Amino acid sequence: MGIKLPERVITGFLSWFLPSSLHWKVDTKEKTVFLTFDDGPIPELTGEILEILHAYNAKATFFCVGENVMRNPGLFREIVHSGHAVGNHSHHHLKGWDTDIKRYIQDVEEASRFIDSRLYRPPYGLISWRQARILSRRYKVIMWSVLTRDYDQSVSPEQCLDIAVKGVEPGAIIVFHDNLKAREKVLYALPRLLEYLKAEGFECGILT
Repeated sequence: MGIKLPERVITGFLSWFLPSSLHWKVDTKEKTVFLTFDDGPIPELTGEILEILHAYNAKATFFCVGENVMRNPGLFREIVHSGHAVGNHSHHHLKGWDTDIKRYIQDVEEASRFIDSRLYRPPYGLISWRQARILSRRYKVIMWSVLTRDYDQSVSPEQCLDIAVKGVEPGAIIVFHDNLKAREKVLYALPRLLEYLKAEGFECGILT
């Protein structure tokens, strides 16, 4: 049986290993958190996420995959027209640790043809020190302070919500996923998290 490290331990290790120019949290004392959704847009989930956010008058940042934007341009326009921010999440969702620097950078640039944003988040959070340094010259590389693990089949919807709630603090960057693996957990956790944030006087901001 593999050992599962706490999410904060993983985040701490990565932040120590990667350049200091990466952004793991927003520097603010205001009661604002930053919801982010990776991997979309897809017809099976993006619209439902947008409906939930609209119901709570909440904004978020969607880190989109270039291929998915090409396949679903209408959904991408809906994200933008709804007042949410968008970021580049590469074109083919490559793992930085398994991809040479030239190909990795070219893949990000290919996505930028379809995603007009200075924000970038590496797929899986796996990016080498050199890749991060190069991309930081053009992009604001966004990581996270809370990884909900909505993609993890061993994590229940209730546990996903608990992880998100426990990570709430001013400036927290919270990661959900806009993909089929995460669908059940996102649809369970997102409205309940938004209820909690409302009750605690928190607002949801967009990354810039």
